[in-house]
Amino acid sequence: MKATFGGGCFWCTEVIFQNTKGVHAVLPGYMGGQRENPTYEQVCSGATGHVEVIEIDFDENQISFQELLSVFFKTHDPTTRNRQGADVGTQYRSVVFYHNEAQKEEAIALIAGLEAAKVYDNPIVTAVESAETFWEAEDYHHDYFNQNPQNQFCQVVIAPKLTKYLKSLDH
Repeated sequence: MKATFGGGCFWCTEVIFQNTKGVHAVLPGYMGGQRENPTYEQVCSGATGHVEVIEIDFDENQISFQELLSVFFKTHDPTTRNRQGADVGTQYRSVVFYHNEAQKEEAIALIAGLEAAKVYDNPIVTAVESAETFWEAEDYHHDYFNQNPQNQFCQVVIAPKLTKYLKSLDH
């Protein structure tokens, strides 16, 4: 089964889901824009309308789409429009791209539940949109954190986020 999420920089979200039980593969890429086969540079310019996303291949017998949604909402800020931390632009918007009606309904229900429970101080701006063509990112983006552990962004931004997530699994 597939799930596709845009939650800011795909380097950050990729490693979280790589460390989630029941996830077989995580691919970084682009979705939701107007240009065919966009490049990273084109997407970063904001001109294509694409979002940096991860496409997750998961085993429904080990993890549900609902559980993946829960991880997604716990590991990024769904209340900032076109932004995650220092990353600003439409390519960093928060979005769930659903692959079927059940995923759409689950995403809408989860967002409504989070809003009703006032989990966040600000309103959730995460969009729920139908999955479109997934354009796989260039090879150097794949498994970025694990391939570039000495990169300053990996050390300062991604490593603490991953550590926090892994600690949450112990509870």
